[in-house]
Amino acid sequence: MRRVVAATLLLMAALPLLATAALALGALFDASAWGALWHDPQWTRALAYSLWTGLASTTLAWWGAAALLAQGFVRQSLDRLLRGLPAMLATPHAAFAIGLAFLLAPSGWLLRAFSPWLTGFEFPPPWPTTQDPWGLGLIAALTAKEIPFLLWTAATQLQRDDLRQRWRAEHALAQTLGYSPQRAYWRVVWPQLAPRLFWPLLAVLAYGLTVVDVALVIGPASPPTLAVLAWQWLQDADLTTNAQGAAAGGVLAIVVLVCVLVWRALQAMAMRGARQGNGERGALPALPQGEDKGAGRRHVLPPLPLGESRGEGPRAHPLPLAALLLAGLYAAILLTLAVGSIAGIWPFPALWPEALTGQAWHSVWSSRSTLATTLLLALSSAALALAWCVAWLELAPRHWDNTLRPLLHLPLVLPAVLWVVGMYSFALTLRIEGQWSGLLFAHTLMVLPYVLIALSPAYLGFDPRCATLSASLGHGRWRFLLSVKWPLLRRALASSAAVGFAVSVAQYLPTLYVGAGRFSSVTTEAVTLAAGAQRSLTSAYGWLQFLLPVLAFGVAAYLGRPRRFKVANT
Repeated sequence: MRRVVAATLLLMAALPLLATAALALGALFDASAWGALWHDPQWTRALAYSLWTGLASTTLAWWGAAALLAQGFVRQSLDRLLRGLPAMLATPHAAFAIGLAFLLAPSGWLLRAFSPWLTGFEFPPPWPTTQDPWGLGLIAALTAKEIPFLLWTAATQLQRDDLRQRWRAEHALAQTLGYSPQRAYWRVVWPQLAPRLFWPLLAVLAYGLTVVDVALVIGPASPPTLAVLAWQWLQDADLTTNAQGAAAGGVLAIVVLVCVLVWRALQAMAMRGARQGNGERGALPALPQGEDKGAGRRHVLPPLPLGESRGEGPRAHPLPLAALLLAGLYAAILLTLAVGSIAGIWPFPALWPEALTGQAWHSVWSSRSTLATTLLLALSSAALALAWCVAWLELAPRHWDNTLRPLLHLPLVLPAVLWVVGMYSFALTLRIEGQWSGLLFAHTLMVLPYVLIALSPAYLGFDPRCATLSASLGHGRWRFLLSVKWPLLRRALASSAAVGFAVSVAQYLPTLYVGAGRFSSVTTEAVTLAAGAQRSLTSAYGWLQFLLPVLAFGVAAYLGRPRRFKVANT
C-alpha cells in the first residue's frame, strides 16, 4: 500500500515536471531560431558575461562558505556563525540587489558618507558602480546572497548527530597524527562534507548563470547577460524573435550541463588527491560519501541554529572577520532600503534626507491586492510543497528517493528563462494561464525542490528506533507520527515551510509569464520599479519583499522552539 501511495505522489510531481521540461526542450528544435541566434551580434558577448558572472560568483560563494564553515568547525563556534543566517536567507535576491544598488550608486549612501569632505564631490560622479560593464556588481550581489545559503545547507548535514560526532572524532584523531586543526578539517572533514553539497551547489551555479531579476537590477546592460537577453527576446511579440529567446535559453542549459560535468570531474580528482595525501601522511582516510557509520544511532537535532552545547568545547571564540563583514553588508543594505522607503527630498551629498514621508508606504497600501496575492500564493504553495515532501519522505523507499532526486530537482537545473517557456506552454495546454490555479501550480513546482532539500536531512536522519519503541507500546503508525515524529521534527518542518514561503515570494518569471500580466506580486513590482526613478517606492517594495520572509522565519522559529517542562519538586 505504501508503494502505491508513493507511486501516486511520484506521478503527481513527475508528470508536470516532465511535461514542463519536455515542452521547454521541445522549443529548442527550431533550426531557424538557432540560425538567427548564431547570426545575432549580441549573444556571444552576452554569453561571456553570463559565464564570467555566474562562474565567478559561484566559485567565490563556494570557497567563502567553505572557509567560514572551516573557521566555525575548528573554533567550535558554529552556533554563533549560523545565528544570523535566517535573516540573510529571508532576504530575497531582488531586494538585496536593489539595496546594494542604492548603496553603491554614485548618489548612494556609501559615496555620500565620504562627500564632500573627503572626495570633494558636490554632485554624483559619472561612475558605473551599478550595472557596470564588468559585471562586478552582479558578482558581488550573487556571492553575498549565496554564501548564507551554502552555509545553511552545510548546517543541515551537520545537524545529524551521527555525522557530527564521527567527524569530530576523526578531526581530533587527525590532529594526533600531526595535522593542524585547519589542515585536519580540510583533509578529513571537508572531503566528506563537500559531496553532500552537490545539489545546493548546482542550484547556486544554475541560478548564477541564468538569473534575470538580479541582473536586471544590478547587472551589465549593454549587452546584458544572456539570460536577460533571452528574457527580452521571449517578451517580443514576433514569433521568430520569441523562438530565438528559447534558443538562447537552450544555450544556457547546455552551459549549465557542461559546467556540472566539469565540476564533477574536478571534484573526483580532488577527492582522489586528498585520499592519496591522507594515505601518504598516515592520517585517517576520509570515508566514502555513501557511508554513514552508525546510521542506526541517529538523533533528531534542530535545523537552525546548530548548537555547540553538548560538551564540544568553548563558545567564546570571536566570529571571523569575513562573517562580520557579511553581516554588516546585509545590515547596511536593509538600513538603506528602510531609510530610502521614507525619504523625501534628499539632495546629494547630504547623508540624511531633508524630509521624511510615508507617501511610498501609502502607495503600497493602496495596492494591497498585490500584497494579498503574494501572501496567499506563498502560503498555499509552501503548504502544498511541504505536504507533498512529508508524504514522499515518509512513504517512498529510500532507493526511489535517491534515484529520482535529479527529476525532482529539474526546476533548479534548467535555466529559469527556459523553464518558464515550458511552464507557460503547459499552462496553455491545460488552459490555466492567467488564472489563479495556473499561478499556484507554477509557484508550487518552483518551491518543491527547495522544501525537499531543506527537509530531507532532518527527516531522513530521524532515529528509526523511535518507531520500533512506539509500536512495542501498541501505538499505530498515525499515533506515532502525530504524537512522536512530527512533534520532534516540528522545527525542521517549520523552517522548511519558511524556506518555501521565501522562495515563492521571490518568484519573478513564473509570476510574470504564467500570470499573463493579470497578477502582480511584491517581487514583480519591485523589479519593475527598479528600472525607474522612484527610489522611495522601489525601496518600500524591496523592504516589504524582505519583511514577508522574515516574518515567516520568525513564525517558524516560534513554532519550532524547544518545549520546556516543569519538574515537580518531590
